[in-house]
Amino acid sequence: MGAVTPLGLDVQTTWANLLAGKSGVTPITSWDASRFDCRFAAQVEGFEPRKYFFNEKDARRADRYSQLAMASSKEAVKHAGLEPEKLDLDRVGVLIGSGIGGLKTLGEQDENLIIKGPNRVSPFMIPMMITNMAAGLVSMEFGFRGPNFCVVTACATSNNCIGEAWRLIRDNEAEVIVAGGSEAACVPLGMSGFAAMKALSTRNDDPTRASRPFDKDRDGFVMGEGAAVVIVEELEHAKKRGATILAELTGYGLTADAYHMTSPSGIGAVRAMQHTLKRAGVNPEEVDYINAHGTSTPVGDVAETEAIKTVFGDHAKKMPVSSTKSMTGHLLGAAGAAELIACIKAIEDNIVPPTINLDNPDPACDLDYVPNKARECKVDVAMSNSFGFGGHNATLLVRRFVG
Repeated sequence: MGAVTPLGLDVQTTWANLLAGKSGVTPITSWDASRFDCRFAAQVEGFEPRKYFFNEKDARRADRYSQLAMASSKEAVKHAGLEPEKLDLDRVGVLIGSGIGGLKTLGEQDENLIIKGPNRVSPFMIPMMITNMAAGLVSMEFGFRGPNFCVVTACATSNNCIGEAWRLIRDNEAEVIVAGGSEAACVPLGMSGFAAMKALSTRNDDPTRASRPFDKDRDGFVMGEGAAVVIVEELEHAKKRGATILAELTGYGLTADAYHMTSPSGIGAVRAMQHTLKRAGVNPEEVDYINAHGTSTPVGDVAETEAIKTVFGDHAKKMPVSSTKSMTGHLLGAAGAAELIACIKAIEDNIVPPTINLDNPDPACDLDYVPNKARECKVDVAMSNSFGFGGHNATLLVRRFVG
């Protein structure tokens, strides 16, 4: 696993801060946000992109979202003990998506066009901006020549990438796939666009408490940036090379709401969870923990709560459910992968991260959301939900591996 998040530049630091209930939300200082309705975000601090590329030029010619993707991929490949010289590189793929892609580059080069004219637009604008470039750069860095593409399904992106990696391996198209997502949209264009939709919290006087999923006083989500990937590998291939297997990916469900551009219906979420359980061969009462989509929006949190109750029945009230977006903010295309890593760590350590800032629970959100403090409990099976603008729903299920 690999992750670069507002809570740390690697998985272990991120996980430790999740368990500590630390908020990664801070005021924006890297550019002048004084005129914006929302002046804070969950940002990655202390990141040095040159450390993660073989060639320093490649680092400079990559948008921030690709730089973050490279860093998390490097950590994941190292953590998995993958040695490219010992692999069939035609059977190793990369599926890293992004909800938006190189928005920083787009904004900067559009400004160049308007102020300086068309001849001052960078020749690297297009390759830096396009959403597939993170997957392309990671494959070039390691020489991985297997399936290589990106899924773009807004906030469901990285769950779809991981699920499609599972499908490709199941269909014998690859043996190993680097899968996940990356996002770096905490830039003027991104912040203004989401604010115009009234999607963002405007709790500017108290940013660390702005992301408050399932709380009665929530007023929108908090923008975040980061990247997260996992190594998805065929079981016998992993065993043969002596890999440490962290968990078994057993279920993947994907559906559409066919309802509204930005508001969820809840029906698609129900079907995505049901399909995941069916494909995994898991009964609802066997699930020990759900990492919720839980964005801190008034409509979305209620819709997900109702969907969980529909799928899990009486078990819904007995099962811990938490939203780590309360700490990381919303990582958009990277959210699902970061949250799947939280599920895997919950299985590994038998502890679930909390939902912080849950001080005044919404009566319509009446599940066990693990308020404010991490909880030790046995976790053998965990589910990760991701639901994106456009009505895209993607759910993954992992379980403890018993060899």
